Amino acid sequence: MPNATTITPFSPLDLSRHSVALQALAVLIGTVLLALSSYIEVPMVPVPMTMQTFAVTLVGALYGWRLGIITISAWLLEGAAGLPVLAGGAGGLHHFSGPTGGYLVAFVVAGGLTGWLAEHGWNGGRPGLALLSMLLGNAACLAIGAAWLAVLIGPQQAIAHGVMPFLLGGLLKSAFAAASLAALTRILSSREVRR
Repeated sequence: MPNATTITPFSPLDLSRHSVALQALAVLIGTVLLALSSYIEVPMVPVPMTMQTFAVTLVGALYGWRLGIITISAWLLEGAAGLPVLAGGAGGLHHFSGPTGGYLVAFVVAGGLTGWLAEHGWNGGRPGLALLSMLLGNAACLAIGAAWLAVLIGPQQAIAHGVMPFLLGGLLKSAFAAASLAALTRILSSREVRR
């Protein structure tokens, strides 16, 4: 098993070295993954719990901050245009001004943050740092989402309904994303060794 010094600073993908066509395909695949994660939902009020933060942080860590932001932004633009890619198959611009608006915008920040950290070694070659990166991405989502929600329903209600119910889920999704990233890194690293 490779150690942190043999794994490139960014793992397991380095799409910036590939053609624009391959990067565009990666964006398309990423938006599909993000849309699928939106359909895995636990209904809650005022904001449902989905697997979106799992997908957002994983896309960021896999794609890097630039392509991660592009991918997440493309997915959000699809949702704003009315495509059924948001939580529970929703779509439409009104979701960006309602209770979920802050969380949707926060996804770009979370993906960018985890991507930047992955590029600086907080990646699948260092599972502990990858977990911390995923936790920070989830924390950014909760902080930005709750700040927007506080404007709509007040700070106490925003924390009670927009943060507290999501803490355990955020922890579990962060652990799952970090484990997935570590597994992908091992798989891709073993393929490189066999070449």
